[in-house]
Amino acid sequence: MIGQTVINVKSGGRSRLSTFIAGAFLLFLILVLGDVVRQVPMAALVGVMIMVSVGTFDWHSLRTMNKVPLGDTIVMVVTVVIVVATSNLAIGVVTGVILSALNFGWKMARIQAQTHIDEHGVKVYEIKGQMFFGTMNHFVHLFHYQEDPELIAIDFSHSHVWDQSGVNAVSKVLAKYEALDKKVAVRGLNPESQRIIDKIGVASVSSH
Repeated sequence: MIGQTVINVKSGGRSRLSTFIAGAFLLFLILVLGDVVRQVPMAALVGVMIMVSVGTFDWHSLRTMNKVPLGDTIVMVVTVVIVVATSNLAIGVVTGVILSALNFGWKMARIQAQTHIDEHGVKVYEIKGQMFFGTMNHFVHLFHYQEDPELIAIDFSHSHVWDQSGVNAVSKVLAKYEALDKKVAVRGLNPESQRIIDKIGVASVSSH
């Protein structure tokens, strides 16, 4: 069906009518002309499928493999290999989706902090990266609890809090500073991040 759709588009079909006609004609071949179709030699059908494969494959992707990120290239190659090895498109697609999700999670699981002292003597941690379950442990270890001054600010202007794990990580950091009698202000939260923090509830979080 994917090959049929691609060939349909390459032949100039752009509207829903073209999709309907292609499907209706295929149904007509199966229900009405089934006996005629069965007379077509298998070798001829193999040739047709080979030409469909040649026409639907994105050959440009081979020329750009050295420019595409390595993770994306691995996902593409593994998906094709699994489809060919198993003769099952569904298995290849599911595997590709899983690998893409893992690759995306690996790329997103990076967080860092830049620090400076502002004009009021407050040490500011500028967080860069995404706050979710994959970065919570690293986030907690970004701070120098014992060495930091009495006033600390955590700036999330370049970050986003996605889930409960991210909120829990912020809560852990605040609790560590509070245990040392140090004051912390959280600033720069975008509306969505502020909303999830308010919903889950971190009493110590305040924006300044």
